[in-house]
Amino acid sequence: MNMKRMIRDVHHWASIVVALPLIVMIGAGLLLMVKKEIDWIQPPTQKGSVIAVQSIEADAGSLQSLDELVEAARTARPESFTDWGDLERIDIKPKKGVAKIISKDRWEVQVDLVSGTVLQTAYRRSDLIESIHDGSFFAKGAKLWIFLPAGLVLFGLWLTGLYLFFLPHYKLWQKRRLNAARAD
Repeated sequence: MNMKRMIRDVHHWASIVVALPLIVMIGAGLLLMVKKEIDWIQPPTQKGSVIAVQSIEADAGSLQSLDELVEAARTARPESFTDWGDLERIDIKPKKGVAKIISKDRWEVQVDLVSGTVLQTAYRRSDLIESIHDGSFFAKGAKLWIFLPAGLVLFGLWLTGLYLFFLPHYKLWQKRRLNAARAD
């Protein structure tokens, strides 16, 4: 079997084997690319009381404590924030004056860092889409045993596709060079 035929067969069959994981990865990846532009995917960051970054230490007394920020989130969405164990994370955005308090059930409450006022409560889908994109949504081992190999096979498809694309051009160049050498 010649090299071109073997690479074409590998390219053909590998693309079929990884089609489903790649469709999932590409679809979720496209959504993640526009997550800041589409509020449905990730709620926009509101603007709170902004404290100059240089003066945070001087104004530290005017900032809310983490307990106060979480309590504000608990007041806005009591079913999502019953205790600290319900928290997925807290993102503090000092330049915007906001703390994003995100629960494990994907609800996000944005709280003003200075006043402790709830600025927005919204469902956050970007983390779910990210877990679909990397495969961790489907099963514990899917990320490493399905989606990683699919990504590696995609890299191989890219390489074999480049080979198959440039091979005819290379052969044509060789033929012209051979014909030019014969003409001389």
